[in-house]
Amino acid sequence: MADPPLVLALAQHPLLKKCKLIAEAWDAGGLYQVGSFPSYGRWSEWNGQYRDRTRKFIKGDLGMVGAAAQCLTGSKDLYGTWGRPPTTSINFVTCHDGFTLHDLFSYNGKHNEANGEGNRDGADDNHSWNCGWEGPAEDPGVLELRRRMMKNAMLFLLVSHGVPMLLMGDEVGRSQGGNNNAYCHDSAISWMDWRMTDAAREQFEFTRKCIAFRHAHPVLRPSNFREGHHCPRSGRPAVSWHGTRSWDADWSPGSRVLACMLSGDAVKSEADDDIYIGMNMYWHPLQFEVPSPRAGRHWRWFANTSMPTPLDCAEPGEERPLDSPSRILIGGRSIVVLVGTAA
Repeated sequence: MADPPLVLALAQHPLLKKCKLIAEAWDAGGLYQVGSFPSYGRWSEWNGQYRDRTRKFIKGDLGMVGAAAQCLTGSKDLYGTWGRPPTTSINFVTCHDGFTLHDLFSYNGKHNEANGEGNRDGADDNHSWNCGWEGPAEDPGVLELRRRMMKNAMLFLLVSHGVPMLLMGDEVGRSQGGNNNAYCHDSAISWMDWRMTDAAREQFEFTRKCIAFRHAHPVLRPSNFREGHHCPRSGRPAVSWHGTRSWDADWSPGSRVLACMLSGDAVKSEADDDIYIGMNMYWHPLQFEVPSPRAGRHWRWFANTSMPTPLDCAEPGEERPLDSPSRILIGGRSIVVLVGTAA
């Protein structure tokens, strides 16, 4: 790393001052600086802790509810104490190293035999889950669960505060056959197959709608940490936490449920809609009490990963009303997103 004066001088250069600088804050020698990389007010970071925490929470590991809350709201525990904004965190679940999103929920272990190193290369701590069958499957239940888990990961990523980063091909469920270190291949293992199968189109449409939803709602893209703040117009919490009972989050080590409400009134410009995110990582459905949105607004379904396509996700602005304004059923290993609109 160059001296701070040199870094700051380069940052003001006409060709560089608007560049986005992103650090992969670890190296092969063991140095790990996620959350402590010298930023000089310019650098964002690949948030490797977001990746690991999110993977563990979504596959149902215990003791991850608090960590998931940090990920969802920009990793304040990593960056808030340094006075850095949520946009410091480059959020990702997968990247060029490791499993693709499809393989993350299709393999319990790496399958790098084709790399010629006796399957010794590549990471072993993948925090993956094969959904009950290792590798390609024909069982409809396993395939449906894998599709739901991929949607859970994509939806969680695209409603998290910070900057989302997607791996090429995750939007269509690209597989590398369980290879988590495929840099050495110029073959079908690492190629992108652009043919759109039914499964690929389902994941593609879900991802497209989630990206459009993020663009439509500035409350998902804050420039500062909002937890603990109250909205000046309404006095409501900017971020509030819930569980199966509203206003009563279960932070215990045995919990696998978490819900969050983001008040659209926290947006400094014209107020946005409220957003409710309900997450049930148990394997059975649970009833969730839903807190009331702001006065004059009503909850509508944006996404429900337990539903079949096209009911799993709506076009922004075309969300469906709830049957009950105060309770919803969230399926096992599923995430629901509601939007509180005035219409």
